[in-house]
Amino acid sequence: MITFHIFLLIFTVLITVSLVYSSVKLGISPMPSSSKAYNAMMALADEAGTGPIIDLGSGWGNFVIRIAKRNPNRQIIGYELSFLPWFTSILLKNLLGLNNLTLHRKDFYNTNLPAASVLVCYLYPEAMNRINNKLRLKEIKGDFLISNNFALPSRRPCKVIPLEDFYKSPVYLYEIHEEDT
Repeated sequence: MITFHIFLLIFTVLITVSLVYSSVKLGISPMPSSSKAYNAMMALADEAGTGPIIDLGSGWGNFVIRIAKRNPNRQIIGYELSFLPWFTSILLKNLLGLNNLTLHRKDFYNTNLPAASVLVCYLYPEAMNRINNKLRLKEIKGDFLISNNFALPSRRPCKVIPLEDFYKSPVYLYEIHEEDT
């Protein structure tokens, strides 16, 4: 019984260290969206074409798993750097047999992303600045961008959905035009 407790303690410490390390390295911890946000983002993704969806910072896989199950004929791609959330997503993807879902443990800022119909993110203001710059430089290509809670600087969303939560958190939809970037 003592061996089990020691194993459990070591396992807990490793998980904690992994999450703290990733949070410090990335500047933010992996934070899942609310169910209301997922539903709003999925509805917007459905409106925004039928091509690939790329989740920039797919975290624990909550969005990519749901959208891949909802759209089995649509290619879904997730990028996540934090090991434990990425590994959890891989396990869920394989357990559910989601062949339309591809998960990468890569920094999407330093990766040549494929073109997508929809880019999805729930990041933080500095990350939104970096994404805006990559869009302006045409280093990220997509038709639409959906952002939970954080706006793209200097761009006007074509749709904003205020969520029915305590903060009235917004979900933004941006149509990305070549002339806008």
